Amino acid sequence: MTGTDDIRQDAGGRAEAEAARRRVRVNWLLSAPALVWLAFAASGPLLIMAVYSFLTPGDYVGVIWDFSTEAWFQVLFSRDIFDQTVSLADAHLTIFWRSLSLSMLTTLSTLVLGFPTAYFIATRPRDQRPLWLFLVTIPFWTNLLIRTFAIMELIRNEGLINSVLLKFGLIDQPIQMLFTDGATLVGMAYVYLPLMVLPLYASMERLDFKLVEAGYDLYATRFQVLRKVIFPLVKPGVIAGSILVFIPSLGAYVTPRLLGGGRNMMMGNFIELQFGAGRNWPLGAALSITLLFVVMAALIVYVRNVGKGGAGHG
Repeated sequence: MTGTDDIRQDAGGRAEAEAARRRVRVNWLLSAPALVWLAFAASGPLLIMAVYSFLTPGDYVGVIWDFSTEAWFQVLFSRDIFDQTVSLADAHLTIFWRSLSLSMLTTLSTLVLGFPTAYFIATRPRDQRPLWLFLVTIPFWTNLLIRTFAIMELIRNEGLINSVLLKFGLIDQPIQMLFTDGATLVGMAYVYLPLMVLPLYASMERLDFKLVEAGYDLYATRFQVLRKVIFPLVKPGVIAGSILVFIPSLGAYVTPRLLGGGRNMMMGNFIELQFGAGRNWPLGAALSITLLFVVMAALIVYVRNVGKGGAGHG
């Protein structure tokens, strides 16, 4: 009987393994069309951009199908139109640094504002949390353009903020807030704040608050509990929220265009300029690919460093 039972168990195990392999194959076959489409939709435009970056600008628009690396040269350098002297493209570097710095400040601002917001929602009674999450997601229901125009109405020279300050005699003349880097920062922080709150809340919802209470029982201060208990446990949410905010803000177009003006453009506006009035499609494509590589490199370094920091806490 023992031998027969062993044979039956082996046969049953092989049947279960075969059934599991069959389910995996079926799942792959069912998801294959979507995977192929996603791969095509993601890699197709990137491939087109990569090809265009090695072509020659057309006389008026488009490209000429002649191989050239001039666009990649123009990303960092420029030639004098008279004597062909080579120098750094200061304008390109200034725009890139403004984009990088504003994106980092936007990420930091949304983290500072979003962390206590997510903590507040996570500590509400369970039946109240959906209402607070609903309030956080309300801005997503409104078009980005309308939200940006609303900010413009607040901070323009004749807007609500300046009108109130003038009425109470706090200022003698309107403060120039619109068409500045500060206006762009405020606008992007407002637009991307929900993208930081939601991942933070997802991490805090799973947080064991008994650990927080234990920290206070051990006479830790609020800051010590935040730094040594709460923050390490919700670090995945911090990383996810930072990525979700940093990536779109680095290539933002609408908000910097309306709030920053033409003199304070970011990379998204500069790239659009090359495909429009600049009529230099290869340079626009090269800038797009460069921006993609910079984002990927920054994210890899950031995630690795945060991972090492998290390991140290463990």
